Amino acid sequence: MHQHQTSFTLSTNGQALYEFTQDVESWLASTGITTGLVTLFCRHTSASLLINENAAPAVQRDLLRWLSKAAPESDIYEHDDEGPDDMPAHIRTMLTGASLSIPVVDGQLALGTWQGVYLAEHRRIPHTRRVVAHVIGE
Repeated sequence: MHQHQTSFTLSTNGQALYEFTQDVESWLASTGITTGLVTLFCRHTSASLLINENAAPAVQRDLLRWLSKAAPESDIYEHDDEGPDDMPAHIRTMLTGASLSIPVVDGQLALGTWQGVYLAEHRRIPHTRRVVAHVIGE
């Protein structure tokens, strides 16, 4: 078994989904691992990771709209240290998750035809986000 680790730095421009599938695929190719498991971990509590469709932009818009309705900005939250989008961002992260595990098959991420890996930025202002990647395999 071999292991490799790296981190990705992603700059965001506010609430959106930021695809970084190609970054992960390029890094994976450089490791030489052909069979194994990639783990991605977002090091933030107001941004998250998800796998979803990367062909139709309407899917991204619908997902963001749903998340904003599921955890709306409101004065009902006690925690608002960084503004009204602070606590909703934490809830959206809880709903979508901070880590992903993706099998590696024949040296590639075992994603479906229309699947992409996304960082979901849940805050309105730009941020620099870090995602740790680890692969184990042969």
